[in-house]
Order: sequence, then C-alpha cells, then structure tokens
Amino acid sequence: QVQLVESGGGLVQPGGSLRLSCAASGSAFSFYFMEWYRQAPGKQRELVATINLVGSTNYAESVKGRFTISRDNAKKTVYMQMNSLNPEDTAVYYCRATLGSLDYWGQGTQVTVSS
Repeated sequence: QVQLVESGGGLVQPGGSLRLSCAASGSAFSFYFMEWYRQAPGKQRELVATINLVGSTNYAESVKGRFTISRDNAKKTVYMQMNSLNPEDTAVYYCRATLGSLDYWGQGTQVTVSS
C-alpha cells in the first residue's frame, strides 16, 4: 500500500513559480512510475508530466519548457517545479504512482494563478 500526499500549491501571480511535492509512504518507491495530473474546473483531468524509475521524463506540450518533474528516491518524493505560470495553469494538481496493476493517487493540491 502506498499513500501519496501532495503539497506546495497556493496562490501565485502570473509569471510566478511554485514547487509541488508528492511524498510517498510504503516500500519500493523507486520502482514506481510517477505522474503529475491536473484538473481545472469544468475540465477533464489531464496528464502534465511523467518520470520513470531511471529518471526519464515526458511533458504535456502546454508545459514543456516551463515545468520540470524530478524525483528523490531516498526521500520517496517526486517534485514538479513550475515556472512562468499563467492563469491557464490554475487547477488541482494530483500525483499518481503506478507499478504493474498497482495504482495510487494523492488527494490533490490547489494551484491558482491570478493577479
């Protein structure tokens, strides 16, 4: 069993930055495929970024060059550095961990980009 707890969300002005964290409990964290999703009001949840067990990453086109996903296996934590934020990035951001048939989600953290 893995529990995921996101943190680091908040209110930020356009052009600002935030760093999200997703702390995991349980064992074998380093083997999990980790993802960040987001869901804006009235919209479907969308994939933002992924990182595999060796640190290879992928990003949605809308965040390429602005967001960076990383992981620290010793701390059982995945991060997402978000720069040059704009109002379209406003959403609840969720962390997901998968390994085979195992699939865990965090509770989400709100990010609001507004002046």
